[in-house]
Amino acid sequence: MNRGIRYVLLSLVVCLCTANAQEPSVLGDHHVIMHMVKSGKFLLLPIEEQAQECHIRLLCKNKEVKNLNARLAVKKVDYVVPVDLSVLDGSEFLIDVDFWNKNYSVDELGKLSCWSEMKQANSFNTVNREKYRPEFHHTPSYGWMNDPNGMFYKDGVWHLYFQWNPYGSYWENMNWGHATSTDLIKWENKGLAITPDALGTIFSGSCVVDKDNTAGFGKNAIIAMYTSAGDNQTQSLAYSLDDGMTFTKYDGNPVLTANIPDFRDPNMFWYEPTHRWILIISAGQEMRIYSSADLKEWSEESRFGLGYGSHDGVWECPDLMKLKVENGSRKGKEYWVLVCNINPGGPAGGSATQYFVGNFDGHIFTPLDDKILKSESLWQDYGKDHYAAVSFSNAPDNRHTMIAWMSNWQYANNVPTMQYRAANTICREPFLFEGDKVKGKKSSSLYLGSRPSPEYSGKGLDKKIAVKGSCEIILKNIEGEKFGINYDEKNMILSIDRSKSGEVEFSEDFAVPVIAPVHKKLTSLRIFIDNSSVEVFGNDGEVCITSQVFPKSKYNKISIKEK
Repeated sequence: MNRGIRYVLLSLVVCLCTANAQEPSVLGDHHVIMHMVKSGKFLLLPIEEQAQECHIRLLCKNKEVKNLNARLAVKKVDYVVPVDLSVLDGSEFLIDVDFWNKNYSVDELGKLSCWSEMKQANSFNTVNREKYRPEFHHTPSYGWMNDPNGMFYKDGVWHLYFQWNPYGSYWENMNWGHATSTDLIKWENKGLAITPDALGTIFSGSCVVDKDNTAGFGKNAIIAMYTSAGDNQTQSLAYSLDDGMTFTKYDGNPVLTANIPDFRDPNMFWYEPTHRWILIISAGQEMRIYSSADLKEWSEESRFGLGYGSHDGVWECPDLMKLKVENGSRKGKEYWVLVCNINPGGPAGGSATQYFVGNFDGHIFTPLDDKILKSESLWQDYGKDHYAAVSFSNAPDNRHTMIAWMSNWQYANNVPTMQYRAANTICREPFLFEGDKVKGKKSSSLYLGSRPSPEYSGKGLDKKIAVKGSCEIILKNIEGEKFGINYDEKNMILSIDRSKSGEVEFSEDFAVPVIAPVHKKLTSLRIFIDNSSVEVFGNDGEVCITSQVFPKSKYNKISIKEK
């Protein structure tokens, strides 16, 4: 046999072996393996959103190199998601799939559409395919997103991390995604920042700039503390020496543990009077406060929460900051605000952000208006789509700049987008103000306001409306869909109606009434309208209502009717 014929035959055998190697081997009524040869940078998994989740492992040289959960396509492919194959230490690998929550027949398993549609490629197309994707709000380029995490500012760049599932547009596989911006309007997605390990998936946390190298990782290192969500929730550290672009996990993880099931979302900041780092963390139905000299060894200082505010859901995503009062008899005085996100239990149902005003001495948070705060809940935003609000660390000019997840756990997995799911609010600057005294009513006299960050001014992103008394404002589009805003001056109430705002049928909890108390007479409104959201700020942030909307086209008409 001459060399040319042998080469052709050998090539044919290789091709046949490769084809056979990519046929699924069904091992039972829920287990399939498939041999593959690396031919691209990414393995593209075909996803069907109505399918059941399965567990997927990638093995190379008999070692597991990746595991995740995904809804592999059974009948049809809604979209594909990429798995980075750079983790492979070789060209051949095995994909091991366990359909643990649904049993198929052996014949059915072998015929699922995912096997024939599973491809490899050297690139992944993230060009927007969604009509609802916002124009000036941050969204992930693809996949699911919830809580903002670990935000910080350094050298002119805002860094935003977030809870991210890169393997589907629903909650699962929690990683930290990363995006950066120089103006808080345009965001550049940077991909994965911190990924799961043997301690668990990566839940929410915070970052600080360690200017004095207190942790020993390096001067100006970025230190992240996050929740490792394994069998129990523990707190771990990672550090970055390239301004947050890549992280190295600390060998001594976890650095903080507790014997309770819900122990998460650590938020760190430097407290100059005691020269120590302060950590506030959610612990079931309360917040715990710790201190440390080096970010590694933590001592418990105090606890806060039992008997205060709303306890209709789990306390999550805390923040603690000092703010000035902007008006009234206490103008210029400073108080501390403890932010506590809660789910469920919000004023309009589901997720929301409550807060407490008080004093903090580096050890204990002591609320003002003690008796009132035990009977009254205060909310940073009365809309249904403002949750997990936390601030950027190291913000310029001593600012406290906050951002929140613009969704609600009642329907977050069901909103009508598919390439991506969820956006963040515009950034906001919190402040304290005194409310008007209401005859015969005892209530808190200090309130938390949230005005749009200065970066949004002069950009033409908002509509400004002068308010002279009770009125109704209607936002409309050419299809006749509408979003209503109502101000009742007599009863000091601002409300919105999105029952006819566009797509609403995906959840019975979406189009419910939303009502916000107004603590000072309303004289102005700022309204930010994007492709899938309306954010209403009364008196430049003294009252806030944030709402998702899904109209057929953007609202392009505004009508104002005085009452």
